[in-house]
Amino acid sequence: MALFSDESLQAIRLTLLLAASTTAVLLVLATPLAWWLSQTRSRWRAAVSALVTLPLVLPPTVLGFYLLVVMGPQGPLGRLTQALGLGILSFSFSGLLIGSIIYSLPFAVQPIQHAFEAIGRRPLEVAATLRARPLDAFFSVALPLARPGLLTAAILAFAHTVGEFGVVLMIGGNIPGRTRVVSTQIYGHVEAMEYAQAHALAAGMLVFSFAVLLALALMKRRHERLLP
Repeated sequence: MALFSDESLQAIRLTLLLAASTTAVLLVLATPLAWWLSQTRSRWRAAVSALVTLPLVLPPTVLGFYLLVVMGPQGPLGRLTQALGLGILSFSFSGLLIGSIIYSLPFAVQPIQHAFEAIGRRPLEVAATLRARPLDAFFSVALPLARPGLLTAAILAFAHTVGEFGVVLMIGGNIPGRTRVVSTQIYGHVEAMEYAQAHALAAGMLVFSFAVLLALALMKRRHERLLP
């Protein structure tokens, strides 16, 4: 007997695709946002930081509900996508991707922001004395020095997306092949009292979560050893 059913394998593939897509988009969006938060003295900094951190304290069902309303047929985003001929994003992979990006945003922004703040202003000031433009200094000095934070952000964003449940269930439901991911597949197995299949997927999630935490601990340890 196979360890995973075809439906479970399909859910695993969709979960990995969602996590990889979310991580890629988040690294692009979170890096400039984290840089701005680490450097700015704007009065809007506190409000933007609170908005970015909001998914950490907001119940997933609340966030999922409002995203469902916004992306629904009567919501502003839903009306826009319908006017553009894209249909409705709710109960689709695109909707899941948008929800995952918002829900995992703090897990990407915060490690990168802390890495930028740890660099300090001295390396950038040195780059400026060598006539490096701010954009050149960002790509040639700040980003390489913040690499541990970027890697941590990528791992956390990927792992957090894999473990999502409330948001994906609210936005995407549990449609096989379209929005059914590992967490909702486990939920379906438990509802159907298919405990053997639920055990297999849950054990896989447990091993994956442990591996992520272990990797982060080893990365932190290695980084501390490299510090002067």
